[in-house]
Amino acid sequence: MDAATLWERYQHWLYYHEELNLYVDVSRMGFDTEWVDRMKPKFDKAFRDMAALESGAVANPDENRMVGHYWLRDPDLAPTPEIKDEITDTLEQIEAFVAKVHTGKISPPNADRFTDILSIGIGGSALGPEFVADALAPQDAPLDIHFIDNTDPAGIDRVLHRLKDRLDRTLVIVISKSGGTPETRNGMLEVQHAFAQRHLDFAKQAVAITGVDSKLDRIAKTEGWITTFPMADWVGGRTSELSSVGLPAAALQGIDIRAFLAGAKTMDAATRIPDIATNPAALLALSWYYAGNGKGEKDMVILPYKDSLLLFSRYLQQLVMESLGKEKDLDGNPVYQGIAVYGNKGSTDQHAYVQQLREGIPNFFATFIEVLEDRQGDSPDIDPSITAGDYLSGFIQGTRQALFENNRASITITVPRVDPHTVGALIALYERAVGLYASLVNVNAYHQPGVEAGKKAAAAVLELQKKAIDALHTAGRPMTLDDLAREIDRPEDIETIYKILRHLHANRRGITLVGNPGRPKSLQVSIV
Repeated sequence: MDAATLWERYQHWLYYHEELNLYVDVSRMGFDTEWVDRMKPKFDKAFRDMAALESGAVANPDENRMVGHYWLRDPDLAPTPEIKDEITDTLEQIEAFVAKVHTGKISPPNADRFTDILSIGIGGSALGPEFVADALAPQDAPLDIHFIDNTDPAGIDRVLHRLKDRLDRTLVIVISKSGGTPETRNGMLEVQHAFAQRHLDFAKQAVAITGVDSKLDRIAKTEGWITTFPMADWVGGRTSELSSVGLPAAALQGIDIRAFLAGAKTMDAATRIPDIATNPAALLALSWYYAGNGKGEKDMVILPYKDSLLLFSRYLQQLVMESLGKEKDLDGNPVYQGIAVYGNKGSTDQHAYVQQLREGIPNFFATFIEVLEDRQGDSPDIDPSITAGDYLSGFIQGTRQALFENNRASITITVPRVDPHTVGALIALYERAVGLYASLVNVNAYHQPGVEAGKKAAAAVLELQKKAIDALHTAGRPMTLDDLAREIDRPEDIETIYKILRHLHANRRGITLVGNPGRPKSLQVSIV
């Protein structure tokens, strides 16, 4: 394709939103007009599906749940007055609480002000708040934020070590819709233990964000925590950043949550237009479908050229992969759908995996995130009339061109700056694109049976651990793994039993393994 034709194609497929000053360029994807025309019936259905979703249709029949994250930024769209009031009341409660924390009206027992936030959650209750904190928290934030987002003891220790001199001034936010998420529960119990060791009253420094009358809600109210904020059952974890999950921590850091919500609302309006060429989310979904033949045959590589957007690819991993990675379609047919997502940041990737992107396996399409504003304030010249930001801009344009020259497809999203309004718009853009694409490939984007299967399997392992330990106590003598597995009637799980005991032995948990570790069947197991 010659330069003149490419320029015409760029102009034809370029989307621009004047209010947001946001561009979506899909000209480097290889589809033609005829193919797009053939896709229109699928998109007509997808637009209808999204309209039904926003009107309150049950999108998750196995749980009888609506999916209403769009109502969070435009409560007037809520299907009932009760839901509208729930949204507006919760937002007002968040803002009132944050104002009291900032002024010191709500303070810890042993200090005048809170100085830090410790957010405990996992998945959607962690990835969104982490991304937004990294992207938007001001340098002089009123409170610094820290995260426990795993059940890794060493990771928890690192976070608590950073807070050890300020734990008495740390506001703890525990986020779990059900109140029973194991990783979040474990993090909470570890932090409560740390508070007790320092003779601090955890309840006087704790906030719960959870479902109404959940187990966590009842604990918080019984123990007298500072407050609770409700999580609606119609907001899924991976679309919850603009709900009570993400807004309290953002506001406490000094991030303008009204601008955050306004950016998402503006993008929502833009992505409701039932026309492919003038709907930025439809252009993304169209490009994803083309790249992977509607079967996810190519990975999505996210390359934000801004340090503050480093975690965007990690945030999108959950949004895209948990929403679209499904074994069966809505009709119950095996389809094995999904799009793998990975990425880092530019221009770091010039020196990392861009070499493979240009010359290796062509199993991906790239999405460049370009930010027009280099920094607040003027930039010094690095070379005559050239700034560091000019180099960054050159790298993104050069890499895009280098990939295209070698027949590697790419999308470019350009935003004016990284601020709450823009980040809200980006989140909304991808939420809608995921919803449209899910309709195109006929899967349910709003349930996650594979995640639930993993939770059940983990619970089964812990139950097996209990049985093995009880059997060893009862036996009162060393046993081989074979003997132990037979004793608890689980010979098919001998490998799992071995790994459980190896873990307990390594952590000095009262289990002794004697024998050759390289030959597990030779081991003798006993209780210390």
